[in-house]
Amino acid sequence: MTQLLTRPNRLLGVKSNITVDISDMKIATKPDDVIVTYSLGSCVGLTLYDPIAGIGGMIHCMLPLSKIDKEKAKLKPYMFVDTGVADMLGKLYALGVQRQNIIAKVAGAGSPLGKEETFRIGQRNYTILRKFLWKNNILIEKEDVGGSKARTLYLYLKDGRTTVKSEGKEVEL
Repeated sequence: MTQLLTRPNRLLGVKSNITVDISDMKIATKPDDVIVTYSLGSCVGLTLYDPIAGIGGMIHCMLPLSKIDKEKAKLKPYMFVDTGVADMLGKLYALGVQRQNIIAKVAGAGSPLGKEETFRIGQRNYTILRKFLWKNNILIEKEDVGGSKARTLYLYLKDGRTTVKSEGKEVEL
């Protein structure tokens, strides 16, 4: 389930990693928080950050559309791009995030098995995500998608910096 993370009584300057598991989403509000998700292959990772509110979130979705298993979507909405991102946006808006301020960045959506992957899950995840964000008037600012490499995605709440680590290299989106 979603977890809003606030951590009073922490020492300033001490970074706190908040891990987003597969089919999970986290929102953070403290400047020293760093949200991270690992092993983005065909899954898609999305960060949404409002620099005015200083609030950000990250989601790690496995599958594009919840219609394949509506019961599973009720139990694990973040497993699916359509239900997960909708819920994430609702929670961010409830915390004061403004749509016009949102900076969206995406990683993953690859083909770990190569270009001949039968179901093209990564490509479908990415397509549904782009359509969903576009319908909500949110454009993707930067992305690192496709290919066959696994990725780790970081969101630094202090300044909204988003990085992707893969094959021993970390680059800023």
